Amino acid sequence: MSQLYTSLAACTLLLLCFISHGHGAAVMSIDLGSEWMKIGVVSPGVPMEIALNKESKRKTPTVIAFRDGARIFGEDAQTMGLRFPSNTFFYLFDLLGKTVDNPIVELYRKRFPYYEIVGDAERNTVVFKSEDNLYSVEELVAQLIQKAREFAEDSTNQQITECVLVVPGYFGQAERNALLDAANLANIKVLQLINDYSAVALNYGIFRRKEMNETAQYFVFYDMGAYKTSAAVVSYQLVKDKATRETNPVIQVLGVGYDRTLGGLEMQLRLRDYLATEFNNMKKTKTDVFTSPRALAKLFKEAGRVKNVLSANVNHFAQIEGLLDEQDFKFQVTREKFEELCKDLFERVAAPLQQALTTSGLALENVNQVILFGGGTRVPKVQEVLRNAINQDLGKNINMDEAAAMGAVYKAADLAMGFKVKKFVSKDAVIFPIQVTFEREGESGNVKLVRRSLFGPMNPYPQKKVITFNKHTDDFSFNVNYAELDHLRADELQRLGSFNLTKVSLSDVANIIQTNSGDAIESKGIKAHFTMDESGLFTCTGIELVVEKTVIETEDEGTLSKLGSTISKLFSSGKDAEEGENGQNTEEPSTTDDKAKTDAPETSTDKSTTDTKDKADESSKEPPVDETKSKETKSKESQDKDEAKSKEETKAKDKSEDVKVEEVKPKIVTVKEKIPNKVETLFAVRLDGEKLEAIRKKVDDLNALEKRIVRRETAMNALETFVIDSNQKLDEEEYASCATEEEIEAVRKACADVSEWMYEDGENAEAEVYEDKLKELEKLTNDIYARHWEHTERPDALNMLNQVLNGSSSFLLTAKNFTKEVDPEKDIFTAVEIASLEKIITTTQAWLVEELEAQNVLARNQPVRLTVKSISEKMASVDREVKYLVNKMKIWKPKIVEDSLKKLKDLNATKVERNETAEDGGDQIETPEVVDTETDGNADFKEASEDFENIIKATETNNENDEQHSEL
Repeated sequence: MSQLYTSLAACTLLLLCFISHGHGAAVMSIDLGSEWMKIGVVSPGVPMEIALNKESKRKTPTVIAFRDGARIFGEDAQTMGLRFPSNTFFYLFDLLGKTVDNPIVELYRKRFPYYEIVGDAERNTVVFKSEDNLYSVEELVAQLIQKAREFAEDSTNQQITECVLVVPGYFGQAERNALLDAANLANIKVLQLINDYSAVALNYGIFRRKEMNETAQYFVFYDMGAYKTSAAVVSYQLVKDKATRETNPVIQVLGVGYDRTLGGLEMQLRLRDYLATEFNNMKKTKTDVFTSPRALAKLFKEAGRVKNVLSANVNHFAQIEGLLDEQDFKFQVTREKFEELCKDLFERVAAPLQQALTTSGLALENVNQVILFGGGTRVPKVQEVLRNAINQDLGKNINMDEAAAMGAVYKAADLAMGFKVKKFVSKDAVIFPIQVTFEREGESGNVKLVRRSLFGPMNPYPQKKVITFNKHTDDFSFNVNYAELDHLRADELQRLGSFNLTKVSLSDVANIIQTNSGDAIESKGIKAHFTMDESGLFTCTGIELVVEKTVIETEDEGTLSKLGSTISKLFSSGKDAEEGENGQNTEEPSTTDDKAKTDAPETSTDKSTTDTKDKADESSKEPPVDETKSKETKSKESQDKDEAKSKEETKAKDKSEDVKVEEVKPKIVTVKEKIPNKVETLFAVRLDGEKLEAIRKKVDDLNALEKRIVRRETAMNALETFVIDSNQKLDEEEYASCATEEEIEAVRKACADVSEWMYEDGENAEAEVYEDKLKELEKLTNDIYARHWEHTERPDALNMLNQVLNGSSSFLLTAKNFTKEVDPEKDIFTAVEIASLEKIITTTQAWLVEELEAQNVLARNQPVRLTVKSISEKMASVDREVKYLVNKMKIWKPKIVEDSLKKLKDLNATKVERNETAEDGGDQIETPEVVDTETDGNADFKEASEDFENIIKATETNNENDEQHSEL
């Protein structure tokens, strides 16, 4: 039945709070591109989808800006960048893990000259200096990851702690580790780093499982983004797992090509510089536009817009108001001119595709299709160059912007707990081969450098490798480096950074070898274990000395073996014990054992044959009594001799087996002992220790400051909105009639005071002050809004009450026919119950008439007498009484039914007796059918009760709808 409106509101609020604070198993993926970031999310029961940002858009600019202690993201940060470009940071992704002397950093300085970049004092990595603040690339990326998680949590209404991050395939060990440091600062667990082309290939494959078979199909995924271009040759094939015997689709990267400086950004920058040059040629001002950071930022944004428009149009005007010295700029750009500016860039478009085919070892004829993704591939000239290079149509059947994020979130669901996805195996490929180098003394005494390849070019990973050092008997060290990079250009080798990855130093080697040496010990060398995990991260997992020891079992071990054999005999039969002993010595079977095994069946067979013969003789003739006894006596004596002989053979066998237990062959045992080692990172040093905690505190402080700012802005907007809304409502007769003149004057005066305060003294007030003032205004308006709500909702409530009373009255008339006084056979209700229902209906009707008369004489601005709450309480009381009677009727059974069942049972028993008599020649009796005693006499009552329940359901539905319009 219906509940009080306030109770409904409280329940609804509690449910919403529970949902918003629920800790679900949702996970996300982040395609953190140089220009845009896309966030994929998946939660239990909800399919994969793209999370929307605050502006309800599917992608967000990867821009972060700082101004006056405030932090801004996305499009708002882009807008601020036009005014304060040096405080706005973007295109950060490729700066991860780079030292300040890397050519990529020098190129960044050239592209954006208004940034001041310095080296970290300890790590020599990139740090932006803005005014008096220093920002490392890791902490800026960490804050972007936090913002992405915020969008994902808003989309799923769940807390998210795990994600999969999309990275360019050419990211080396330095860049990947730096990104993990950024995720650590963001307090989010990274399930895996997945290469962008692998994520796209996975997204492409999961929707085409039925098209795959045991024959490999080859595709090329070509990506041109804002910062880089890459191509990957990928195979799709169904492969049977030898361990699980299951057949699953497998994606394997066979070849990769890339150009890390070819992308939409370079085209946009060339167009920016072209527009700047044209503006200078107009001579509108003496100031060179290249010297103005704000002017360059405006030109950069306009160049991006024009570039996008030229993808669909042959010409377009670039327009900027107040570009420099309040001078406007308007200039027409044609697609032909744009292609001329980027001519050398378009000549490099096909190179990554050719490089990918070369490294894969496949010809273009073996490739099914070249599939495009990335925003840069929308440029018509790029598509034209690729089409001419492959002489076939390009594939455009995936979402160019979201494919990587969707593939990565599928991988996240596969790796996270709480999801079950169809198995789809993915194997990536090593782009930068890794080798181990170490020094070893030769036969002539000279020290030579030895190289051992660990992960060769295009080797699949994840993978584990082991290298054995056989000739080192003292402490030594080895290095892990990039190798076999002949396929890279000279400028790309410089951008790669340090070729040296780690140096591993072993200690206490001589002592450990001495401890594990001896006559019965053979050394198998020092083994170093390495792994390349699913994220493409290389690690040395451990180093150990492996030796093989020859061990001879002692006499005690033989005694234990004998004891175990004896115990097993106690719990088994003689034959089982014999079989068990034979089984223990299967490696060295004895002649005696074989003979015993052979003799036993033969003896059994002879005995069986003899017994059969004797039985046959006994059946053919009756032997004399004396002869039979004599034969039985002889047979018994012979049997006793055989048993004695068998016991002696068993004892002899036990003794021989005891000797064998003592004569066990030597056993070879493998022993592994860990060797202490120190791993030193030779590329960009990772964030750890005090440095990591200091940056974490800085990021946490920024988060707390942002929360305070958001709370303050929310409180200020709420107060301002309430002031405006209150004044507007009091201007309406509908609300003004519910307030007295004194109340209206008090509310208007309070609103005027608050409004004046907000625009003068309260402009910089804290959130708590705004919230307190809002509470004061609500106290003044609560009575007015409550009266308005009562007058608005009362007609519907009265309508519902009248329906309940009418239904109850109809039910009462029908229920009076089901009492003992009216019909003894249908005494469902007692007279007291009928009287109780009649009384509550009568009193409610009288109360309603009285309260309506009293309420109608009151003005709308006077205290309400007939409240919605009191009406709801009356409905609830009538509903309780009727439901009690309805439920009683549902479980009631007429007495005549019980009597009929008893008579039927007696008749069935009589029928059985008569049938038995009939079988002996007696008569049979026909059993009469039992008629259902629930006749149509109850139909009226059922109809009345059903009508009343329908009224109640309608009342509850209307009450729920009323709750949505509540103003309180």
